[in-house]
Amino acid sequence: MPTKIEKDTLSGRETTGHEWDGLKELNTPLPKWWLYTFFACVVIALVYVLLYPSIPYGPGYFHGLLGASSRATVSADVRAMEAQRAVYMDKIKSTPIEQVKQDPQLLAVATAAGRIAFATNCQPCHGAGGEGRPGYPNLADDTWLWGGKLTDIQQTVTYGIRSGNDKARLSAMPAFGTAGVLKPEQIEAVGDYVWGAFYGHAAPGANFAAGKAAYAENCAACHGDNGEGNRQFGAPPLKSAVHLYGDNHEMELAQIANPRLGVMPSWEKRANNTGLDEATIKSVAIYVHALGGGE
Repeated sequence: MPTKIEKDTLSGRETTGHEWDGLKELNTPLPKWWLYTFFACVVIALVYVLLYPSIPYGPGYFHGLLGASSRATVSADVRAMEAQRAVYMDKIKSTPIEQVKQDPQLLAVATAAGRIAFATNCQPCHGAGGEGRPGYPNLADDTWLWGGKLTDIQQTVTYGIRSGNDKARLSAMPAFGTAGVLKPEQIEAVGDYVWGAFYGHAAPGANFAAGKAAYAENCAACHGDNGEGNRQFGAPPLKSAVHLYGDNHEMELAQIANPRLGVMPSWEKRANNTGLDEATIKSVAIYVHALGGGE
C-alpha cells in the first residue's frame, strides 16, 4: 500500500514519518542557494584537481595540467634572493668596513648577514646576545683585550687568537707557578695584591708590600702599573669588573700559577678548507660591534 503522506498541522509541511517523543521531523528541502553553492564548490574542486598537483599514485603524483609547483616557485624565489644578496655582499666585500657602516643600505644587509653568521658560528661560545660565559669573552661590554674598533674586531674574527694562523693574535701569560718563576708564597702575595688593589675585594692579612713588589717585577709590563691592561699584548685590564674566568680568588691564583690560554679559531680558513668569506666576516664584525661594546 502507498505510504500515507502526513503534514504538520502548524507549518503545513510534509513530515518524514520520523517521530521522537511526539516531535515529528519535517521534510524541509535545502535552500536552493545552499545547493547551488555546494554544486559550484564541487565543480571548482574538480577543476582544481585537474589543473594543479593533486592525486598521489605509486611513486609519484598527478602534476596537474598547468604543471604548477610550489617547490619550484620557492626555489626560484630563493635563487632570486640569493642573487640580489650576492650583489650587496660583493659591495660589502669591496668596501672598507668603516664605509659599510656609514652606508644605510649596506649596513642593513651586513647586520642581517652578521646576525645569521653569528648565530651559526659564534653563539655556542659567546652566547646568543654576545654575553659570553666563563672562558669566552663578553662581546656586549666595553672591555676588549685587543680593541673594540671595527677593524680590530674584523682582524680578530678573520685570523683568530692562538689559532695557528700566521696572522693570528698571540698572547701567552707565563705559568709563574709550574715554570718555577714565582714561589707559592709569592703567587699568594701577588694574588692577594691584585685581589685587593684591582678587584676591589678585602684580603685580610695579605702582604700587600711583597705582592706589590712581585707584581711590579713580573706583571706590570703587560697588565700595567695600575692594572689597566695592554691591548698590544692582549693583556686584560685587571682593574675592570669583567673577568674571563670569574671573580673568584682561587681561580685568580690558579691562573697566575698555571694559566689557561683559550683559542679562537681563524674564521678566514678552518679545518677542511671551510670558513667564512670576507664579506661575511665584515658582517660579523659589524654585528658584534653593534652589540653594545664596540668603540
